[in-house]
Amino acid sequence: MKPTITYDDFSRLDLRVGKVVAASLPDWSNKLIRYEVDFGQEIGKRVLFSGIRKWYTPESLINKSFIFVVNLEVKKMGDEQSQGMMLMVDSEKPVLFTLMEEVPAGSVVR
Repeated sequence: MKPTITYDDFSRLDLRVGKVVAASLPDWSNKLIRYEVDFGQEIGKRVLFSGIRKWYTPESLINKSFIFVVNLEVKKMGDEQSQGMMLMVDSEKPVLFTLMEEVPAGSVVR
């Protein structure tokens, strides 16, 4: 278990619902999926990468909504940057969080 954090520490994370609108396999990686995510009017669209290619296809992500950290420092991936991180369960096969109900892209998670 990681060290305990304060509520203020947790509140610094900007967690949002995002809808994957496009996804592809970058030719320079055999682990990553590149996907474009719509975070609504306030944030707009962003490009993100996840090392889930072994278990998921780009088509399996498109038009689905997931939970993301949107205020994470960008990370260089190939010639691009990943502008956030999708939350998922870390296990033998990453398990993606799905929503029980449809909510607007950009909705705040707390």
